[in-house]
Amino acid sequence: MIARGKAEKKAARAARLSAALRENLKRRKAQARGRAKTADSEEIAFPPRAAAPAETPDFRRNRSSD
Repeated sequence: MIARGKAEKKAARAARLSAALRENLKRRKAQARGRAKTADSEEIAFPPRAAAPAETPDFRRNRSSD
């Protein structure tokens, strides 16, 4: 009888955890969809500018003759 009670508790816990994981996954997917929509609308509103070529110092030890 004790073993049966433990098995029921384990099964109930597993069911709760799986339900929580499903809800968490749904929430994360909804967040990702929202971020994707926001990123798309920002690109349309603010198109990326062409970056000016910046001269950066060459800190390599063995510099090439380029």
